[in-house]
Amino acid sequence: MKREKVNYLIQSVSHALDILESFTKTEKELGVTELSKRLALHKNNVFRLLATLEHRGYIEQNKETESYRLGPKTLQIGSIFIEQRECRRQARPFLEELMAATGETAVIAVLRASKVIYMDSVEADRAVRAISRIGAMLPAHCTSVGKAQLAYLSPVEVERLYAEPELPTCTSRSLKMRSELITALQTVRERGYADENEECDLDVRSIAAPVRDFSKNIIAAIGIVAPASRLTDQRIEQDGVLARMQEAALSLSKKLGYIQPSPKK
Repeated sequence: MKREKVNYLIQSVSHALDILESFTKTEKELGVTELSKRLALHKNNVFRLLATLEHRGYIEQNKETESYRLGPKTLQIGSIFIEQRECRRQARPFLEELMAATGETAVIAVLRASKVIYMDSVEADRAVRAISRIGAMLPAHCTSVGKAQLAYLSPVEVERLYAEPELPTCTSRSLKMRSELITALQTVRERGYADENEECDLDVRSIAAPVRDFSKNIIAAIGIVAPASRLTDQRIEQDGVLARMQEAALSLSKKLGYIQPSPKK
């Protein structure tokens, strides 16, 4: 018999969440004693939970009042949630248009550390096509949607994400060394889009371009995924596939508030 999920709850985690949920628009700061009474917890337990949350940035202490309030990490998590929901919702029509224009599977993914998470996709209406990967988490350096975002991180951030000189691989064609990745990312910046040829899956190729928001920050990447035999260099560069993909990425960026800089005279 399948057990209810409530049977798997961890009490200390629940108590920590109770503390976070105690803060409201009208009660922005709370002390240990008040939280102890509200949650029916011993002061020592409340203090230890607060110390843990403070260490992770979810809670901070007002040094003047010695009371506690929500920390910057809560804003970061909330912003990510809003960003992902809004980005995915706004991206859907552009993915549909991109698939219709190119006849290939269109995808959107976000970068999280050294991985990419596929938020949405529209599969091509062909017998042989790249399959949907919604929710999949893959090594960023093995995908075009990953490289399209890694390329715009600072060198320090790239070094932090890839501390080891050797990279994990998905296929025999994956980038194997950090130095190769750094060179590839430079090429992405110069061209304005990323290419991946059988680096994540054999017989599959993809291209992608970054998506920016109103702050000009890159928040995702839109790409096309197709059988490598069909997504040839000629088709990408001369048959309009690349232009369509870049147009979709720019159009979504503008929808999210991005203002494209005027060309330099």
